[in-house]
Amino acid sequence: MSIFAYTHIWAVVCTDIVYIFKALADENRIRILNLLKNGELCVCDIEAVLGIKQSNASRHLNKLKTTGIIVSEKKSQWVYYQLRDDVFIRFPFLSMVIDDEIEKIGICKDDLALLEKLKASGRSCN
Repeated sequence: MSIFAYTHIWAVVCTDIVYIFKALADENRIRILNLLKNGELCVCDIEAVLGIKQSNASRHLNKLKTTGIIVSEKKSQWVYYQLRDDVFIRFPFLSMVIDDEIEKIGICKDDLALLEKLKASGRSCN
């Protein structure tokens, strides 16, 4: 492998890491990742748990999607989000952050409890 190719690959990896760290540098995005660690969620559930408006939720979700941490799928009129598995293989530190560290944050514990209440209530986006 040439020096140029190695340097280019390193630059791409560093750029990805920089964008990932930037995406993690916001409390709402951390809270979203915390919610998604248990599975796919509709944007309306994320809005309800975080207590934010659709435009704000979309901005944060778009940032996470742009970095490749999450993926989305449109089902009817709703968009569902989930963690993207292969990014956690490429950057194992993300699993440590999401699985081990986020749960130590008080508001994240509260978010999970509220999400469970919402699911138990039978509330639906439809």
